[in-house]
Amino acid sequence: MSENKNGQKPQDGFRQKPSGGNGQKPQGNNSKVPNGKKKPTDWVMYIVYAVIILTLGGVWLGGGSKSANREIGWQKLDEILRKGDQREIIVVDKEYAEIYIKEEALKQDTAYKDIMKGATSEKDAGHYTYKFIDVESFKSDLDMVSQQVFERDTAGLADSNGYISSERINKIRRDSHIELKSRESDKTWEKIFYWFGALLMLVFFFVIMGRITSRQMGGGGGGIFNVGKSKAKIYDGKTSTNVTFKDVAGLAGAKEEVMEVVDFLKNPKKYTALGGKIPKGVLLVGPPGTGKTLLAKAVAGEANVPFFSMSGSDFVEMFVGVGASRVRDLFEEAKKKAPCIIFIDEIDAVGRARSRGGMSNANDERENTLNQLLTEMDGFGTNNGVIVMAATNRADILDKALLRAGRFDRQIYVELPDIDERKAIFEVHMKGLKLGSDIDKDFLSKQTPGFSGADIANVCNEAALVAARKNKQLIEKQDFLDAIDRIIGGLEKRSKVITTEEKRTIAYHESGHASVSWQLRWGQPLVKVTIVPRGKALGAAWYLPEERQITTYEQMFDEITSLVAGRAAEEIVFGQISTGALNDLERATKMAFSLVAYYGMSPKIGNISYYDSTGQSEWNFTKPFSEHTNETIDSEVKRMVEEAYQRAKSIILASRDKLDELANVLFEREVIFREDVENIYGPREWDKKEENQNENQNQNQNENQNENPTPTE
Repeated sequence: MSENKNGQKPQDGFRQKPSGGNGQKPQGNNSKVPNGKKKPTDWVMYIVYAVIILTLGGVWLGGGSKSANREIGWQKLDEILRKGDQREIIVVDKEYAEIYIKEEALKQDTAYKDIMKGATSEKDAGHYTYKFIDVESFKSDLDMVSQQVFERDTAGLADSNGYISSERINKIRRDSHIELKSRESDKTWEKIFYWFGALLMLVFFFVIMGRITSRQMGGGGGGIFNVGKSKAKIYDGKTSTNVTFKDVAGLAGAKEEVMEVVDFLKNPKKYTALGGKIPKGVLLVGPPGTGKTLLAKAVAGEANVPFFSMSGSDFVEMFVGVGASRVRDLFEEAKKKAPCIIFIDEIDAVGRARSRGGMSNANDERENTLNQLLTEMDGFGTNNGVIVMAATNRADILDKALLRAGRFDRQIYVELPDIDERKAIFEVHMKGLKLGSDIDKDFLSKQTPGFSGADIANVCNEAALVAARKNKQLIEKQDFLDAIDRIIGGLEKRSKVITTEEKRTIAYHESGHASVSWQLRWGQPLVKVTIVPRGKALGAAWYLPEERQITTYEQMFDEITSLVAGRAAEEIVFGQISTGALNDLERATKMAFSLVAYYGMSPKIGNISYYDSTGQSEWNFTKPFSEHTNETIDSEVKRMVEEAYQRAKSIILASRDKLDELANVLFEREVIFREDVENIYGPREWDKKEENQNENQNQNQNENQNENPTPTE
């Protein structure tokens, strides 16, 4: 049920007209040829790297074992041992055993036809290999087999007396005994080769990763060692932004000053002949989206000199000293291509005031970057032919040393567009749209007070989406109005479940706003009222606030009265109040506090303002006034809001029947417009007076022009 007022959006400004990407590529040691393909040398190097890595990996992982034999299990080894076909068994490095077969067995027994032949010495690989877990257990297994073979061969050899000669027994024992030999393999060079191969693989891996990282960062070789290089994009004769001053609608004053900077670079003798100097820095200041970056793009497209574009956050890095190094590198490159322009977007990322809030060691890296920037802009060295442009929406937090003359000589304020500038912005963003015959740019510019260029671009795009959603061939006036409502109030939520009692309460609440605002002298003109939920609000009223540069106490007090009128209507009609006035009370309280503490419009406080335009109060933990003054401010704010509330109640009581009629119409139709309110309350007499005054002013201007015609050449 909170109220959304048109024109109360403190939002950003001017956006460039929709266009395709310009396809800029970062400058530097680019490894690509003009047709976008990699150089042949790059492919050759990648192939060489791949072959080396695969070769080393294959040898390293494949091992250098000289054993070309077959590995067997215990069953096969036990069969060989029981036949007695083993010539010798050698334990190598206490890891595995090499089994050598007798020559006569190889020739006679077909069971060995599948093994390698010719291995006749210990230097050669064995015919078979057997891997064991432990040497001692392997020896005990061999002793067990040897004892079983001995018992088998001696069985049945004894005479009738059970006697066998000792010579016979000794011979059988010698034949059945399995002898083990051992040797250590020489793996010194093999180990060296393995470690050297692993090291080479790591080196090649880091070299390739360094090349890939370097190319992704847009620089030459060096990879991580290139982190201190500038990341600025360069726009010169080969690359352009495709944006000119013709694409910048409105902003006449700011555009004129920026165009003068371009003229400095194109015709320097025109100014230096008189002894003047080209300004060193231009700072664009304004709310978000008002066109600061767009102006910089237009300068890049018009200046015909190298244009370095970089964001303030590009200087900030986790490595110590990187920000200052990038600043030095940026200005070194700029000096080589002077005359040129350096544009730093969102400079407050590095230009924030130093040691603010008493935390002197909190941001040393950012402060070092700022110190280097100050030195490069106006230090001991020369910096001729380099103009620094910067943009920010927080000029109040910038360091004073950065804003002084000699660094940023000019500060250009890019403000929200007025009604004529909004019309020009609509014309820019409507160029690519298919519009209906009922589109009136003057009407749309009046419907969007407080909108920035970015908001207007969003309105045009949203209107196209609304029309496409309705399967229209052209974008009509109603589509733009729906788009404005969508941006201000949010998307309609007709599916939200609201009881009849709640709906009637919302209707009276919004009718209270509309009724009181219509009857007040400085009440803002009504556009429409709705009780259809939008966004977080259960109802909303749209107004067209007067675009004025200064505001009086009476005007602000009338607005506070209109804000609290919704709750006043609830109390009068239902005898109770609800939580629906949260947004209204918040805005009314802030406005009353501004009247007392900032604008000096309270008789008890007097002509004193506690407003801090420097932004220092954001970091202070103490208030700029005493506790007694604080109590006085609170009491004055409460008095103003309460007086406005009682005033709203008296206005509603004086026209209660009209309020009921308006609320019933709103309850039935859910949406009412200015004409409906005018049919019930009658036309506002102040609107008639203003129309008559405007007609008289226009008539006087026409008469003066007729009396003093403009001379023609």
